Formats: sequence, C-alpha cells, structure tokens
Amino acid sequence: MAVTTPLPGWLKPVNRLVRLLSRVGLPLGTIHVLSVPGRSSGAMRTTPVSPLTVDGKRYILSPVPSSDWVRNAQAAGWGLLAAGRKSTRVRLEEVTDPVEKEAVLRAFPAAVPNGVPFFIHVGAVTSADPDEFAAAAPGSVVFLVV
Repeated sequence: MAVTTPLPGWLKPVNRLVRLLSRVGLPLGTIHVLSVPGRSSGAMRTTPVSPLTVDGKRYILSPVPSSDWVRNAQAAGWGLLAAGRKSTRVRLEEVTDPVEKEAVLRAFPAAVPNGVPFFIHVGAVTSADPDEFAAAAPGSVVFLVV
C-alpha cells in the first residue's frame, strides 16, 4: 500500500527534539539519529530512525519513499548513525529483494513497537499485524546498514 497521507505537522518539531536529546546523550530506546549528505548541498541532514536486526543483519526502513532523508540516502549510499553521542559511519544499501524486504517489515512491529503508530498515521498499514507490514513492503524503502 502506498502512503497517501501527508506527514503529520508535529513531525518536524518532534524530530528536532529527538536530535537534541540524542546530542546530549540521553538514551531514546530504539531511536538513533541518521545523518546523510544532502543531494544538492552536500550538507549533512539528520533524521531519527529506528534500526532493527533481522537474521543478524541491521536495517533502517521508511514507509515514505519520497521523503528527503530516503532520497538523500539513496543518492549518497552512506551516512552517520548515532546512538547518543557515539556516531558510526555506515554504508546504506537499498534492499531490492522483495522476500528480504517483506521479512524486515514483518519483524518491524515486534522489534520497534513505538514505530507502528507512524506507519499507521501515514497510511502504510492499519494495524500492527506483521502480515500487514509485510504486505506494505512494495511501497516502503529498506536499507541494509553495513
């Protein structure tokens, strides 16, 4: 299912707050901050993400393939992933295998339960059902974090 709802108005202020809390070193559960170079400016752009591990591999995903951070990550292929004050340079490889994407999305509701309401709000899913998340794979972007 493709995202049909605009991003919520509260998202930018909340993202700013999360970035600030992360910068001062407060633990934020599954939330990390991903910085990727902008497509045009090259300036680092940051966004909160919740990585998850499936079959020993780490992933980051988005139900909004047209979001700036996704397009920047696709163009750059790398980013800085920070948990608190610790930052690591990572390679971001977009997953194109539909079976792998489905497996990652199927695992998301259990691994990142606080991320489920965002997927519901943007219209990617209507519930936390893992099968519904797997069905949303074609309209989502999944990056393997290397």
